[in-house]
Parts: sequence; C-alpha cells; structure tokens
Amino acid sequence: MKLRLISLIAITLLPACARETLQQGGVWTRRSACPITGIAAGTGDVTTFNPAGSTDSAAIDVSAAMTNLRSSCDETGDQIVSTVSFDVVGIRRDPGPARQVVLPYFDVVVQAGNQVVAKRVGYIALNFADGAIQARTAGQATARVHRGAATLPRDVQQTLTRERRPGDPQAAIDPLSDPAVRAAVAKATFEHIVGFNLTQDQLRYNVTR
Repeated sequence: MKLRLISLIAITLLPACARETLQQGGVWTRRSACPITGIAAGTGDVTTFNPAGSTDSAAIDVSAAMTNLRSSCDETGDQIVSTVSFDVVGIRRDPGPARQVVLPYFDVVVQAGNQVVAKRVGYIALNFADGAIQARTAGQATARVHRGAATLPRDVQQTLTRERRPGDPQAAIDPLSDPAVRAAVAKATFEHIVGFNLTQDQLRYNVTR
C-alpha cells in the first residue's frame, strides 16, 4: 500500500553512519547497512475531538504525542533487523472515570527516500486511571531488510572508497556528483519510519494548526 503522506516526510533521523576525523586531515564516513530511523513529520502527534466533527480547541478530547524514539539494529545475518521503540504520552480534557483510548500507528520501510516497500499498522492503548488526565505507554516496531538490497555494488564501493591523494585532479570531485553513484547509494539506503496512522482530517489539522 502506498502511504499518501510520504511526500511530507521531513524525518527526525538517527545517524546511519559514523564519522571519524583522520590524523592527516579530512573525514572518513563509515556507512551502515542499517535503516535510518525516525518519526514522519506531521504524524508524531494525534488529536481527537468530541464532538467528532469539530476542530475547535474547546472540543479537544484527547491529544497524544509519540516521543523518545530509540533504535537498535542487528546486521549480522542475511536479514538486517531494525527495531524502534518509542513512548506515547496522552492528555485527556476531562479527569473522568478510568478509560482506555486505542490509537493506530504505522510502521513503514522506505527505500531510496520515496518508495514504500513495506507497511504495517499496529495499535497502542493509553490507559487513563480514574481521575487522571495523563497516561503514558510504550510501543515497539520491527522491520527487516535483506542485506543484498542494502549493500552497495562493488564498483560503487570502490568509487566511494578510492584513495585520493593531494594533487590528484580527481581528489576534489565528490563521487556523489556522478548520477549513477548517487542513484546506487539511494537505492541501497532504507529508512524505518513510524508515526500515528492519521486520517486525512487529522493530518490536515496537524499541518494547518
């Protein structure tokens, strides 16, 4: 299924590569096959209203935010396993009796920045205690990417890692300026993205409020 809000993604990213400063100058970047993780912009919080058709601030029933995103990755096997954990904090308008609010969230794998290759929808429950206006819970999502799909072709690896010496006329040329190299890197780059599975009205509210 194509995720309609992917074009809006300006993701809160966790680094997929490590950078080291070399003693002789310059920076060496070590690329990881693990997906970049993040929460899609515009989908990290959700608001429900009572009555449902209203968007007036006085009609806000429950608001919830996805926060404290953590990630881990196992890239030792043929399947690279990415796991993201997150907290959800909710506030309700009225401190009434105990109540459970169930919210849907999505978990997608994006390739090359714009191709959704896998999507799942899960549900997370906020349990408000009697008289409490705040509730907190935790969620987790796991995605798998085949190592071969996340590995750069050998010729591209050689182009990116070729030693460049001072005085070499090619030393100052960024290899990513080559469209073929740039496309290969994009194709081998994956993102593991989560967010609330919003309706179009909820997404519009988040974007325009």
